[in-house]
Amino acid sequence: MGTDDDRIEYAVRHTEILRPPKQSLSTFGTTNIYYYLVTEPTYLELTKDVNETVVREGRVIAERPRIVTPYYLSRLEGFSLEARRYLDALIKTYGLDAPGLFFTYRNEPKELNIVSAHWLSVVDKLNAEIDKRGDPLTSIIKGEDELWDVSLLKFIYEVARSSLPHHISQMGARGLLDIDSSGIPVGARLRIEELFRKTTRGDYDPNELKSELDRWNLFAEYQDRFFAIFKKR
Repeated sequence: MGTDDDRIEYAVRHTEILRPPKQSLSTFGTTNIYYYLVTEPTYLELTKDVNETVVREGRVIAERPRIVTPYYLSRLEGFSLEARRYLDALIKTYGLDAPGLFFTYRNEPKELNIVSAHWLSVVDKLNAEIDKRGDPLTSIIKGEDELWDVSLLKFIYEVARSSLPHHISQMGARGLLDIDSSGIPVGARLRIEELFRKTTRGDYDPNELKSELDRWNLFAEYQDRFFAIFKKR
């Protein structure tokens, strides 16, 4: 394992979800999770008798889940190369071809503040503020300063994993987990139809539609419809 991998593993191991969301991610919509990511600044290792805490605020936008291969888990916006390396490690662990329910994630950082207090005290105050607002989707994560978005990605992954039974139940009730005679999930077929509609309207990149068809090895089946889009333009 290289030096970067060691740093990533250390950050993951020392990440704690201090306040998880109090409701599952939406099965059929978009979920906005507001986060406070608390870290001890790296320079404290060189400074004695100083209590300071870095508080990063932002939103993680989780698009509605698809029935897909883990390719979708690589669809991240607003994350560093180190976070993507951690993502690659997750994909290797669970297998490229293992089907699952994954989200498209977008990280939107908002603020960064350095507070002159120990992180435990900062967390207590944040919890009190969140309780007062009563927001079920605000979360607190204790992470590593240098690789803070690796810590954020671990948080996202854990939240998605904990929501999985709920999504399976909801999607199963609608028949979206059923497999057709070609071995393709019904949910995937519906997704393809949605992308065809968007592409025909000009709201979606045709290359992305083709990539979706290729991922399911379905381009030969849909190629006439695909090329017909360009004849209409």
